[in-house]
Order: sequence, then structure tokens, then C-alpha cells
Amino acid sequence: MHATTSRKHRLTTIVSAALLTVAATAVSLLAAQPAQAAVICEQYGTVVAGNYVIQNNRWGTTATQCINTTSNGFSITQQDGVGSTSGAPVSYPSIFLGCHYSNCSPSSPLPKQLSTIGTASSSISYSYPGSGTYNASYDIWLNADTNVSGVQDTEIMIWFNRQGSIQPIGSQTGTANIAGRSWAVWTGSNGANNVVSYLFTGSVINSLSFDVMDFVRDTFTRGSQYGNNNWYLTSVQAGFEPWIGGVGLTVNSFSASVTNGGGTQPPGTPGTPTASNVTSSGVSLNWAASSGTVSSYQIERATGASSTSFSQVGTSGSPSFTDSGLAANTTYRYRVRATNSAGSSSYSGIVNVTTTGGGTQVPGTPGTPSASGVTSSGVSLSWAASSGTVSGYQVERATGASSTSFTQVGTPTGTSFTDSGLAANTTYRYRVRAVNSAGSSAYSGIVNVTTTGGGGGGGCTTTVSPQSQWSNGYVLTVTVTNTGSSAISSWSSTVTLPSGHAHTGSWPQAAVISGQNVTENSLAWNGSLAPGASTTWGLQATRPNNTTTLPTTFSCTAS
Repeated sequence: MHATTSRKHRLTTIVSAALLTVAATAVSLLAAQPAQAAVICEQYGTVVAGNYVIQNNRWGTTATQCINTTSNGFSITQQDGVGSTSGAPVSYPSIFLGCHYSNCSPSSPLPKQLSTIGTASSSISYSYPGSGTYNASYDIWLNADTNVSGVQDTEIMIWFNRQGSIQPIGSQTGTANIAGRSWAVWTGSNGANNVVSYLFTGSVINSLSFDVMDFVRDTFTRGSQYGNNNWYLTSVQAGFEPWIGGVGLTVNSFSASVTNGGGTQPPGTPGTPTASNVTSSGVSLNWAASSGTVSSYQIERATGASSTSFSQVGTSGSPSFTDSGLAANTTYRYRVRATNSAGSSSYSGIVNVTTTGGGTQVPGTPGTPSASGVTSSGVSLSWAASSGTVSGYQVERATGASSTSFTQVGTPTGTSFTDSGLAANTTYRYRVRAVNSAGSSAYSGIVNVTTTGGGGGGGCTTTVSPQSQWSNGYVLTVTVTNTGSSAISSWSSTVTLPSGHAHTGSWPQAAVISGQNVTENSLAWNGSLAPGASTTWGLQATRPNNTTTLPTTFSCTAS
């Protein structure tokens, strides 16, 4: 980042006008100096590292931040101060190729018009500490012209690792499969420029080699406001946004290069796909190749005979693709388009495909479950198998010795299931039924199970507070507090969503979903809590439009 300005930044939740003003104003000139290794503690200090520039970029606070630079990376060695997780981060230490706020890396090939770029190859390797609230992010900056003296028009942000209750700006508007990974796509604006964020849906990415242009091309499909092939790639950057902690965050290595070439115009429209080898769970697709230069094909799918909600399910270098993991007796719609460095073709025609059925009749009734291994927080169940073809079993649970309010808590494919996260000294009722493509069996008999009492002086509570809300969704900060008289080593926190609400994301790890119950289990680094101590996790959900309801039922178990 340019040493003479604070960084323009996308806000993860809120950006003040004052911050944006600072982000676009020159502050002081700290000349970038060539170095193989150096420690930077100056607020806007930079060093030249080969073909790249490394920047400390501490714009949101005067608290000290220091980074130790290498020939192609850096590590945060001091990180004072705490940023608000309901607002913006306060720094973006990073390494970049290109130009940002008029500070250009040596012999920079950027800015470069997108239509003249063949590939923009990049490779990144990260290391992470055991705690903290931060994201490891890769920024791609685009502008309608070659002016690099201020805020650019579009920021593409790739989230490799999110830790803590933080999120991209805007809201999730789609998904993508790029560089062999699945991403949740968020779109929004921070008031100064548009932001498209790609949030990795797995746990953590430690290293990745990819073509920056793959993300650029996908961004252009999200709306014309994000740019086109007449725009310019002005810089690519890799670094971190630390809110809390951050010492030990490391870019082990970074590389980026840009080549000329690619198609001089987008490919022609591919033929309408044809389907073959249709089974209960998959289909093979083939289509006539596009004219012109083709880098790859993007395959999109919608569920339902008339659905228009298409999502990308894969890419292919040839005019064929096999889709798997489908539901039996279900109609899917497919369309295809071709891409190259100049852009994307029009979509092909749409083909409807209906998968075959599974079993020809519903399964027989399974045996009544038997319980074993009962503890204060869990139980193991097993039952006699159903007759006939069985795709899987649905396990349902009710709370209370005579309750009839059953909720599905599991879908095992075999005849056993372990339920966890239960309350101590509580009676639960379980029943099971078998399913296949023809339907469901009758329910088994019901077994009542009473958990044992908890031990020691440990206990915990779950409370929630809204971090942000909109007409059809919200983000909650969930606080787990040790209410006991002794330390706990692990916890299980549950938030019950109201009817009509649907879970869309949790952090720092994926939650366990059981009906309307969203359960987050502790990790090695946040499970231990002293009496009175607390920790947080995050939850995002949708709700019916124009309602204001939030969850009101919570529970917590500790051990």
C-alpha cells in the first residue's frame, strides 16, 4: 500500500465517512527502500522486496504494529490495540504487485487493460497463530482507467481464512467454484467503491496457486457495475486484516505475474447441453463447442422444472461434464457458457434432466431404537434394519418424558446414531424411520432416554446480541459464559432458530445443524474458560421478509 496514504478499505460491517476521507488523503511520505529483510513499525512504512512492495499500512489507529519483512513475505511481530468486530479493521499489512495510491512496485506490469491479459498467475502461502480475530485476504483492484492516485473503482477480496465474528461487506448473493475451491460470494459497497468478496466455505486455506483472472471474470458476471474488459487491473495484494491479536500472522511467500495474450474477443455461444447416463444421483452432459478461443466452460444448475435460480456447479476444459450427488426423482436444469481472457459468451440453451427413482416401494418399518453409552450430554442409538431398499434413516428427538414434538436430529445411512450436546438430567424421546426415493416408512417405536447428571462445579450459559440486521436476515454475536465455580475445558452452545428462519453460516467453525437448533462446539483454543470468563462465536441466518424476530431460545452444556 502506498506509504503516503492510509488505505481505502472495504468495511466489514460499517465504514464512517471520516475513515473514507482519511483513506483517500495523503498523510506522510515514508520512502520505500530496497531491502531483503527489515522490521517496519512506521504507521505507513514500506520496503521494496524484489518485484514487490511490502507495507505496514496501519491506518485506523496509532497503536503500534510491526512487521518483519523477507524477500517475498512478512510476519506480524507486534500488534497493539483492538479493533471493533462490529466495524472496520484498523490495518492491512500486505505485499503487492502493481500500483496503489501512486506507489508502484519496481518494473510493475500494472496497470494493464484486462482485455490484453492472458493470465495473471499468483501463488500465496500463509501461516496462522492459534488465536485471534482476523482474516487472511487477497485483494484484486480494478479501475475504469489508469489513474492509480486514489480509491479504485472495484475491489475483489478473497477470504482465505476467517477467524472470529467478522464478515464481508454487503450480503451473500451467490456461490462460485474457482481454483478448485467452493466460495460464498458477497457483494456490496463501502461508499467509495464496489466490493465483491469470495469467502472460502471450508475451514482454512494455507496455500493456493491460481489465476487472478478467474476471479475477475466471475466478478463481471455479478453485474456491470463491477467492470468490464476495457477496465484495468491496477494491483494484486496479499495480507491480513487483524481485529484482535495478530502476532504470528505470516505471509510465507507471495508471487504474481501477468502475461499478454488470451482471446481477443469472448467465445461464441456453446450448444445446448444434451444429457446421457442419467441415474438416481447423476448425469453426464455434452454440448457443441464454442467458436473462438475458449479457456474453460462454466456449468450452472437450477433445481426444479421451471427454476431460474442457477448456481455454478463446475468448470470444464472440454465440452462435457458429469454432475453427481443429485437427489432421486428430481428435475434439474443446466446451462453452459464459455470464457476466455476477453470475457464470457452468452449462455447456451437450457436442458431439463429428471433423475431416476431409487427404491420401487417404501422401506419396511425399522426396529425400536435401543440406547447405550448414556452420559450427561449424549447417547448412542441402534435399531434393527428396515426391509427393502433403504437410502438412509431419519432420527427424530423430542424433549420431555411425554413430549410429542419431534424434530429431526440426524440422517445416518446405517442403523446407528450418536446424539450429542444434550442437557444433563433430561429425558429425551427418540424414533426412527427409513427413506428411499419412493418415500418414507412408518415410524419405529419410541425409546425414552434420561441423561446422567453433570459433574463438578462447571456450567455455562448462551446469550446472543444482534451484530447486524436487515429485512430478511441477521448476524448474531453469541456469547458463552462459564457460570460455574470451576474451570471448564469444553462447551457446546445451541441457538434455536424460530420457525421460518434458516441458518446460512457460523464461525469460527461450521455449526452442527439439527432441525432449528444451531450448535457450535468449542475448539482447542476457545474451550477452556475460567469461572466468569466468556468467549464468542458468530451465526448468520435468514428470516421471512419484513419481520424483526430474533432467536429467544438458547442452551449451553460444559465439561
